Amino acid sequence: MSQALNLKVLQQGQGFPILCLHGHPGSGECMGVFCEPLSRQFLTLAPDLRGYGGSHTQEEFTMMDHLADLERLLDQHHISRCLVLGWSLGGILALELALRVPDRISGLILIATSASPRSKHPPVTWQDELWTGVASILNWLQPGRPWHIEYFGKRSLYRYLIQRHHQTAYQYLAKAALPAYLKTSGRAKRALSQALRSGYDRHGDLKEIKCPALILAAEQDYHITLESSLMTARELEKGTWQSYANAGHLFPWEIPTQVLQDIEGWIQSNPHLTR
Repeated sequence: MSQALNLKVLQQGQGFPILCLHGHPGSGECMGVFCEPLSRQFLTLAPDLRGYGGSHTQEEFTMMDHLADLERLLDQHHISRCLVLGWSLGGILALELALRVPDRISGLILIATSASPRSKHPPVTWQDELWTGVASILNWLQPGRPWHIEYFGKRSLYRYLIQRHHQTAYQYLAKAALPAYLKTSGRAKRALSQALRSGYDRHGDLKEIKCPALILAAEQDYHITLESSLMTARELEKGTWQSYANAGHLFPWEIPTQVLQDIEGWIQSNPHLTR
């Protein structure tokens, strides 16, 4: 195991801490859809995970190295207890943290994730790659332009990431997703691929997690299926389940207002989590 890394962190607000963990490819900036509203009441910490964004490393690493980095981050900020919000890969790491340091985790908010992630993504063709490249460049130049969405976005791999092809989602894709993709290292890709190839599955251990958890999933998620997220929700002793129709893996960028209302409502209904 590698030595713990100092992570680049986007810190906002003050109050009870919420650790916000991004997916793959991603960065702390991708968590702005959660951090910006939540930081009005809480301290939000959104790190770039090892090998992503500004958290550079020259060494190969495994998924477990992320946990040592996150523990170090909590120590550096003198955080003895926090709420963890994780999206996709970030949700897997949130579960791992709850298993590794249960006394430090008051609750979990799990977004489009699973303890045994399963995909139903079709094979990717060179035409998919071409359309996605064109769509990404045009959308970066003019975020959310309807003509670009209709003629390029809907033909690209974005059609498997989102279902509601509107300006809001494409603005997030331009602002956060494309820069994060370009800054994701080959080492990060290899670490994730190695974990998936090994058949990652932690369902048998979820009974050990005693803190409350909110599990949010999309019905048209091709990357981590609704069924695998639901299986995780059923195994968590104090899990609360919510799913969204006509939405994909990036549903927080498709329906941000609705998702934030559900998260804030759950936090308000469990006030002991943020004391």
